[in-house]
Amino acid sequence: MTPRATGTARARLAALVGCLAGALALGGCGAATDARGAPAPTGPGSPLEGTLVVLAAASLTDVVTDLATALEQEHPRLTVETGFGASPALAAQVLGGAPADVLVTASPATIARVTDALGGTAVVVAANRLQLAVPAGNPGDVTSLADLADPALTVALCAPEVPCGAVAATVLARAGVTPAPDTLEPDARAVLTRLRLDEADAGLVYRTDVLAADGLVEGLDLPAHVQATTDYPALVLPDAPHPAAAAAFVALLTGPDGRALLADSGFDLP
Repeated sequence: MTPRATGTARARLAALVGCLAGALALGGCGAATDARGAPAPTGPGSPLEGTLVVLAAASLTDVVTDLATALEQEHPRLTVETGFGASPALAAQVLGGAPADVLVTASPATIARVTDALGGTAVVVAANRLQLAVPAGNPGDVTSLADLADPALTVALCAPEVPCGAVAATVLARAGVTPAPDTLEPDARAVLTRLRLDEADAGLVYRTDVLAADGLVEGLDLPAHVQATTDYPALVLPDAPHPAAAAAFVALLTGPDGRALLADSGFDLP
């Protein structure tokens, strides 16, 4: 089972967010750069103000929220609005004309639909992998992926059209398991909620979601031969209303401090 996140780990995350806020002005955590390696437009004299809109995959909720807070602390005239959900839904919002500055998805194919239509270059910031997840205490006595085919258990999976569902389909096909899901959810955090509320006996979620559940959900690592991963590309949208702030946010996400925060949250790094 995945161990509960330790107090030390949580304290390190809190300290890291504080460091990120100071790093923009003082360089104390390492100089921030944009996706091309150039210095990001940050610091006391940079005109970061207005409302920056960041749309991100639901599994990035905690990381993006922490980084948004750090950027706001350094730039009091800047407000960062965040929106989280399934990657295809977020991409559809952008393609439909919804105002946004930064898009981070849990699928390269999803971001490609946006760049093909609008232009821009995305950069992969992290990767994620699945775990077999159960409520704390494992009341359904789940031990393997084969249990997802047990009709006596309540099984929650991501819908196949969203990234976590696509990765789950790959994992289950490799394992030779035909699941019997009782519910198909719009993203991994929705599956996690089912497990946290004891509304499901088992599900497949990202390992980062298991860690974020802070002990209310336990995770079983999958066998290496069936495991699959998904990459997370970040994109400053070509027509971003606040391009400097958007670049600053992506600089935090791709720089050494953002990478440390991602790693502490359980993501794999590119």
